Amino acid sequence: MTVAIVKRAERPEREPVLITGGAGFIGTNLADRLLQQGRRVRIYDSLARPGAEENLRWLMAQHRSGLQVEVADLRSTAQLRQAVADIGTVFHLAAQVAVTTSLVDPSDDFSVNALGTLALLEALRGRGREGRVIFTSTNKVYGAIDDIELETAGRRYAPSSDIARTGIDETRALQFHSPYGCSKGTADQYVLDYARSYGFETAVFRMSCIYGPHQHGTEDQGWLAHFMIRAADGLPITIYGDGRQVRDVLFVDDLIDAFLAAEQHLPQIAGEAFNIGGGPANTLSLLELIERIAALNGCRPTLEFDEWRVGDQRWYVSDHAKFTRMTGWQPRVGAEEGVSRLHAWLEAVRMETAPMRVAAQ
Repeated sequence: MTVAIVKRAERPEREPVLITGGAGFIGTNLADRLLQQGRRVRIYDSLARPGAEENLRWLMAQHRSGLQVEVADLRSTAQLRQAVADIGTVFHLAAQVAVTTSLVDPSDDFSVNALGTLALLEALRGRGREGRVIFTSTNKVYGAIDDIELETAGRRYAPSSDIARTGIDETRALQFHSPYGCSKGTADQYVLDYARSYGFETAVFRMSCIYGPHQHGTEDQGWLAHFMIRAADGLPITIYGDGRQVRDVLFVDDLIDAFLAAEQHLPQIAGEAFNIGGGPANTLSLLELIERIAALNGCRPTLEFDEWRVGDQRWYVSDHAKFTRMTGWQPRVGAEEGVSRLHAWLEAVRMETAPMRVAAQ
């Protein structure tokens, strides 16, 4: 059996960076950081997500040079091949991101997340040289995680075992749950295998809850921003389940630091998956976030409760020790500071758009 050997570029950091989904919340923050560093950035985005066009306008206003934009679907193979032709590192963020949407249309979810990722990998392989890919996967590849015994501790769930101190590491077995978990998990495994089979330099980030500026949260994705937006608009917040479910939260600036650390260490970490999040020091339950919003706004939001959603994890906290050990990265922004910074950004955006809302009435 023979495996194709791909040629390595001499100075990949001098080539343009491609960010698929680059007009999304995370992509906008990543593009901004890279452009500030003087690097050339090519955004490849369909602009399907709410807020993507607004994010793109902001990026273009901030950066007059170094930024290229390709408005296209990840499944448009001819455009994709052209977009990757001269690229160094690819940050692959483009995805269908909602579990609920995947349940309604699992075929489209698979087409975007799994087939779209395979199309990207094949476009890179077709160039005849190495592919450098950092891929954003999800903690949903671990399934519902319903085997960890939990107890109720005030407004949150807490494991009764020592895993509460460390979080969940990458040795946990994959157990896809929901079409979204299946499609992202499939893409996750393809990205890792292209390191094994074709010599690509790839790394997979199985991410927990990321939050920060440029996040236009919806009920299906970006719950911290969504809760704040609903509260600011005086609208009720729907909580699925009892609200005690816990996540570790990671401020987007820290995630961008992790991306750049991964890129710097790609030869050493190629073919590895990492759980990336705020870790045990940065956790919130949904009810705890509601209390924080009440303190920031001076009034408590109205809550409505509904049934648990498919595959919802009652407790998930990342153990990022593997990535820290291999790159030296650590989260720097604590949950309280980060929530306050997101709240301030959302308030500033509301002030900027207030005249437009009044004029439209």
